[in-house]
Amino acid sequence: MKQNRSALPVIVTRQVYIFPNHFSKLDIGRVLSVNAVNLSLEDYDKKCILISQKDVEKDDIDTENLYSNGIICDIKIEKIWSETSLTISALGMKRVLVKNFIKSENCLFADYEELVDINDNQKTEYALVRQLVNIIDDAFTKTDIFPKQILNKFTEGIPASELSDIIGQYYPFSPEKKQSLISETNVNNRLKIILAEFEEEKEIKNIENKITKKIRNKIDTTQKEFLLREKLRAIREELGDLTGGENDIENIRKRVESNPYPEHIKNKIFDELKKLELVNPSSGENSVIYTYLDWLLELPWWQIKPEITDIKKCFSILNEHHWGLEKIKTRIVEHLAVLEHNKNNDNYNQKSQIICFVGPPGVGKTSLAKSIALATNREFLKISLGGVRDESEIRGHRRTYIGAMPGKIVQAMRKAKVINPLILLDEIDKMSSDFRGDPASAMLEVLDTEQNSTFSDHYLEETYDLSKVMFIATANYIEDIPHPLMDRMEILDLSSYTELEKVSIAKNYLVPKIIKAHGVKPKLFKLSDDLILHIINHYTKEAGVRQLERLLSKIARKIVLQLYLNKNNLEKITKKNIRNYLGYELYDFTKHRDKKETGVVNGLAWTPFGGDILQIEATKFEGKGNLSLTGQLGDVMKESASIALGYIKSQAKKFDISAKVFEKNDIHIHVPEGAVQKDGPSAGITLTTVIISCLKNISISKYIAMTGEITLTGKILPIGGIKEKLISADRSKIKTVFIPAENYKNLEDVPHEVLKKLDIVLVSHYKEVFDILFFNKKIEDKQLFNFDTFTTSIKQSEVFNQLNF
Repeated sequence: MKQNRSALPVIVTRQVYIFPNHFSKLDIGRVLSVNAVNLSLEDYDKKCILISQKDVEKDDIDTENLYSNGIICDIKIEKIWSETSLTISALGMKRVLVKNFIKSENCLFADYEELVDINDNQKTEYALVRQLVNIIDDAFTKTDIFPKQILNKFTEGIPASELSDIIGQYYPFSPEKKQSLISETNVNNRLKIILAEFEEEKEIKNIENKITKKIRNKIDTTQKEFLLREKLRAIREELGDLTGGENDIENIRKRVESNPYPEHIKNKIFDELKKLELVNPSSGENSVIYTYLDWLLELPWWQIKPEITDIKKCFSILNEHHWGLEKIKTRIVEHLAVLEHNKNNDNYNQKSQIICFVGPPGVGKTSLAKSIALATNREFLKISLGGVRDESEIRGHRRTYIGAMPGKIVQAMRKAKVINPLILLDEIDKMSSDFRGDPASAMLEVLDTEQNSTFSDHYLEETYDLSKVMFIATANYIEDIPHPLMDRMEILDLSSYTELEKVSIAKNYLVPKIIKAHGVKPKLFKLSDDLILHIINHYTKEAGVRQLERLLSKIARKIVLQLYLNKNNLEKITKKNIRNYLGYELYDFTKHRDKKETGVVNGLAWTPFGGDILQIEATKFEGKGNLSLTGQLGDVMKESASIALGYIKSQAKKFDISAKVFEKNDIHIHVPEGAVQKDGPSAGITLTTVIISCLKNISISKYIAMTGEITLTGKILPIGGIKEKLISADRSKIKTVFIPAENYKNLEDVPHEVLKKLDIVLVSHYKEVFDILFFNKKIEDKQLFNFDTFTTSIKQSEVFNQLNF
């Protein structure tokens, strides 16, 4: 079976095959193969081996990428195009098995063995040959796959081996099948491979014939409809009813047939066109149908915009437009990571992403949504829901009404022109209901990922798929969002910016933006961090940075005006001369006492504009044991004061306070500023301390502040707003802060520069506070927050570190 072991030059092809006793032309363009041709002609009696490579995309010839079975060929050069490009003719001779490839500097050689065909069963061979000839005679005589002279050979009774090689040479097998025919030495096995391919092709032909028959029947029906329409057109022309609308109908029909509209929409449009043909062009119904068809045609049903799934690029875009907001950015990156991870997963069903940004006005909810659309390469559309009362504004009007039109969702999709935009549902907490319906209930179908793939608009009368849309909602107050809607959204909180964050935003975003908008030279609009912080603290009182941007723009305008008046020697902007630009300070944002006083304690408060210091005051005077509260306190703070007094009375002996004090004295608590309403469950510990300070006549250091709620048993409960409160404490030169021990986990959100400056005491019971403040007990290590231990225990965002964000 194997003979003549030797070595020959190798020509590597890209899945081009020549079978024994067959001739073909080849274009040679790679250096190793060109050298193989030259060596074959010079030293190897025109003999070489043709081998195909497995991966056709690779240009370099790698022996690991070559099949081991090939054909010895007799070659000659037909045309030389250049030193590295020529055309050869090759005659296939014998199958070979390469035992070893030998790669020299200029050429690839193969150590090979010639293979001899195996004929192991003559009866099987005869049956296979007859079967193949019958199929060829039945299926391929009327095609141009095989030349006529070859078809004649099939009827002459040629050997099975020659038959298999002829079919292998001429029939358009896949490269893998051709390689298997080259590699197979058993003739019957080669015939079986060919027979299996022919049977499959025969089955495909039968299916194609059935499809062709169906199409022909459909064409006959279409021709019948065309003739009837032409007759109808002629009748209407005689009646004088024919207008240019007939051309419009045909154009619409062609447009629908040539585009991949969903089948139910195609059927709906065709039904409407049939109605349109029967309607008088001058009737009102004609325009109603045309308007409806226009909506069906212009809505995006299949058009999709490619999304950006490059996570680093997305981070770069988000970082370019927004400072901080790591949790929000991580959420968007997670969404992209899931898309990228499942892009080749056919079973993955991407649900629409429903996100809701909740935060006070001006913190950047809308601009963040725009940046997300830019980062993900989605079309951005905004739907304002503030004041929406009518359900039909969401679901649309039924077509029977005069002036009917689709709802806001469908209108937005038409503007988007793609099925995967980003739609911002702005101020979703400000929707309201009246006798015209509840729009919040209509929004349930939009925001429910299990339903929005079949969203029903009253005007369209057909379902519309919203599952590819990325919805982002915004709200100012989470309490005002209807609970069924909130249950279908992922809430992301955008709290008010701290002063430090506002400084960074001003430096990195607002100042460059204002310089570009006003044409001011950067050296003339140079503001130090201290100056920006001064403007923030004394000229603004807001959660976001809108007012700050207005003030910075005001400074820029005054600079431009001075330049216009030829004042070239502009003074440097400092705290001393900022009044020349902005006027007198509006707010005092750094409250602290000049000295310590009895019955005055620093509390910490959260406001929509950031943290603040509350200097709670208490005094006693002769009376009947009454408690007076002033300073516009809300119900919660009033209850906290009553709880604090009740706890002190129950623990009077432990606090070394005489019970008679409560019987013969009234206690008055005041929280400045009196005109500002105050409320919240975090003043209990402060109220308790100020009452004890007043009763025991012991003053508390002006450098100590505290926050936390207290129960009647003295237990200190966790509260919110830790980040803003600690920043305000640092701003007001506070050195020691008492906070609930359970709020330890919230310290992760506090800027590290603030944590380093403050001594934070973690307390779980008021007895601990009392011992430290009134008995001068030393603060234990376990009570004192350790910054070094804390920073090593928390894990910073791995995603951001990996991306060098």
